[in-house]
Amino acid sequence: MIIVLKREASEETAREILGRIEEKGLKPLYMPGTERIVLGALGDERVLGQLGLDGHPMVESLKPILSPYKLVSREMHPHDTVVRFGGTVIGGNAFAVIAGPCAVETEERLRESASAVAAAGAIGIRAGAYKPRSSPYSFQGHGPEGLATLRAVGDELGLPVITEIMDTADVEAVAEKADMLQVGARNMQNFALLKALGKVTKPVLLKRGLSAKVEELLLAAEYLLAAGNEQVILCERGIRTFETATRNTLDLNAVAYMKQKTHLPVFVDPSHGTGVRDLVAPMALAAAACGADGLLIEVHHNPVDAWSDGAQSLYPHQFQALMETLRPVLAAVGRDLA
Repeated sequence: MIIVLKREASEETAREILGRIEEKGLKPLYMPGTERIVLGALGDERVLGQLGLDGHPMVESLKPILSPYKLVSREMHPHDTVVRFGGTVIGGNAFAVIAGPCAVETEERLRESASAVAAAGAIGIRAGAYKPRSSPYSFQGHGPEGLATLRAVGDELGLPVITEIMDTADVEAVAEKADMLQVGARNMQNFALLKALGKVTKPVLLKRGLSAKVEELLLAAEYLLAAGNEQVILCERGIRTFETATRNTLDLNAVAYMKQKTHLPVFVDPSHGTGVRDLVAPMALAAAACGADGLLIEVHHNPVDAWSDGAQSLYPHQFQALMETLRPVLAAVGRDLA
């Protein structure tokens, strides 16, 4: 419920109402504006009705939050959220590109790939220290050693790093090394993990599940915000459909829809979305045109020799060309490259 107070309502009145909300076991929200104070109450709808605020002399109006995702919705938070990643702000007018290899392989190989994306203008490095793979015989990542390597290369290049978190047991270790934590498609509804990440102070990039509806992605994000972490980025990475021409079907409808429904930044991962190297750049440009706030792209200095996902990884020169092509597309839609 959104509670709009009258212009003459005092801070003392706001605190009194917030106290009543909390006494009922609901979550109180305080949202002072330039003209009046707006409060929020989240929780059981039956309990909300017991507050009796419709008769309060300092309450101007009550508005139910109709969407099932309350904190994520623009109903509660009409202005765009910006997320700080290292020295860069994600969201707003700037368009951010984070790139790097699928996995942390060796320090030398990571440095070569990361140096290439840094030189082309990426604002951060992506690489997996832990790798969820469909086959138990595929490369699973180096774990803690990979985290240390990623942190070292990021510090050397002066760029923030993002890596995937798979288990609640690893939250503290990954949060210590990474500047942003990524929840992969297979863990989008790992609610124990989402609750744990809601308590960390680092940003979280939440990927859409393999067969998840948009509403399910937004409800997963709600877990993060409800637990206390408001620094969340949503990521469309393609869904499984009957189509077999590409690895997944990149759903750019979802990007435009989410920008209308939520205040959180929205990224697109065209590498996993297509699984085909030659399709990454066209879909990246389409993502920029349809309103995405940034891209997550796989780039490897030698994709033929990559330990995982080489077929969808760009060569450095292809990534450089993409960054140059992005600028006029972004300018056409009133955005700037971060």
